[in-house]
Order: sequence, then C-alpha cells, then structure tokens
Amino acid sequence: MSVKTSNAFGDITINNNAIAVVAGFNALECYGVVDLVARNAKESFSELFKNQSLTRGVKITSTGNHITVDLNVILKYGVSINAVAESVKSTVKYGVEKFTGMIVDAVNIKVIGVRV
Repeated sequence: MSVKTSNAFGDITINNNAIAVVAGFNALECYGVVDLVARNAKESFSELFKNQSLTRGVKITSTGNHITVDLNVILKYGVSINAVAESVKSTVKYGVEKFTGMIVDAVNIKVIGVRV
C-alpha cells in the first residue's frame, strides 16, 4: 500500500516501506531506544532472511492524507518509559511529516522489553 498526494507539480506516491524506514530511523535516533523488534513470530522468521532492520517492528497505516505509525521497541534499562515514549512520538511524527508532507494522526508505541 502507498500514500498518494498531489500538488501543483503533479502526483506523488510514497510507498509505506519508505515511510517505515524513515520512522524506524527516527525512532532509533532517540535516547533510550535500543532496538526495534518484530510484531509477531511469522514476521520475525521472515525478517531473518532480509537485511531491513529499520523497518522491523514498524507498521504504517494510511487513509487519505493521514498516516498512523505503530512501533514496537526495546528500551534501555533505567530510562523513564514515559519520557522516552514521548520523545519517540514527537521525533517520529516530525520526521515522517517532514518527509511526506502529510499529517501523522498518531504514533503508537508498544514497549516489548527492556535491555540492560
């Protein structure tokens, strides 16, 4: 699936995988985020053979010009989960909106675990 928009110069189509790479990169840049993890066992097995660590644990849902980002993350031990989650939300929202020029409705974060 992809996001479509148009402007004075023509139509623009952005693949959800490209948006997932941007969201994953922005999430990993935040302090306290150690890794992104797969959403389920089937996806985890299929990603063993791919070299796309930035899209692992990222799900993009789009309706019209609105985007929803779901992230599954592992956090660093000892950080405030709420503070890191808010930081990731704002960073990913800003990065995806800047990249696509569209509105990000929500950034949902699921903390899968903590790593020492």
